[in-house]
Amino acid sequence: MSDHNKDIDQPTGVETTGHEWDGIKELNNPLPRWWLYIWYATIAFSLVYMVIMPAIPALPGLGTNTRGIGGHSDRVNVANEVEALRSARAEEGSMLVNASLSEIQTDRSLQQFAMAAGESAFGDNCATCHGAGGRGAKGYPTLADDVWLWSGTLDGIEQTIRHGIRHEEDPETRFSAMPAFGRDGLLTTSQIDDVVSHVLLISGHDEVDEDAAARGADIFAAQCATCHGDEGKGDRSVGAPNLTDQNWQFGSEYRDIYNTVYNARNAHMPAWGERLDDATIKSLAVYVHSLGGGE
Repeated sequence: MSDHNKDIDQPTGVETTGHEWDGIKELNNPLPRWWLYIWYATIAFSLVYMVIMPAIPALPGLGTNTRGIGGHSDRVNVANEVEALRSARAEEGSMLVNASLSEIQTDRSLQQFAMAAGESAFGDNCATCHGAGGRGAKGYPTLADDVWLWSGTLDGIEQTIRHGIRHEEDPETRFSAMPAFGRDGLLTTSQIDDVVSHVLLISGHDEVDEDAAARGADIFAAQCATCHGDEGKGDRSVGAPNLTDQNWQFGSEYRDIYNTVYNARNAHMPAWGERLDDATIKSLAVYVHSLGGGE
């Protein structure tokens, strides 16, 4: 366009782009030189980067991106770092396998390693049922108290983790079975009512029918005391819970206890020895023992 055809904005003396909207014209101001220099520099940098580093994605049929003359690969670097971490942990892991649980507890370095590994393994494998930090849930035991159906010692916890509870595929599993007194016709519904009243009474509940509880005491002595003891305080050797405290895995209300007596509650825990290595199982035992309920 010749100079005499240019549209010049009179107040500023700047050429316009020729665009106009509602009487407003767009000025054709040139870009600042500093901005242009930075733009040119980014273009130059990108060209150098494309030569040195992986940059251009693979086109269909080629199967790979440009690798660059620098040979950089984040995937290879991450794999090398993971392998280095595994190597660093291998020595402590082997020491963990060869040490007894009591030795782990008394060795500060091994204990810290086991605690870190156990916390990680617990989050991956156990927290789904037992909750974060072992707080438990209805139907799943709390691991952060001092109430244990079985042994709460380090060795006892390891036994439970390794072989499970009622995991029939493992011959060393912990196994106990409560009869379904109502479903299997061992007791009538009225007898179950009386037994539940007795259990509510010995566990400290208020407003219990004392006549029903008295009748239930005789039934309890005949049907339940073999496992739970004459006073209902349980027996860890057979996994029978203490019925005189306020710790109930499946709920402490009348209906909860009635359903337990009527249908039985024989929960299952997998044998983690089939899935986890020895070092991880020992780490889990140390971690669970440390949650506050270990003996």
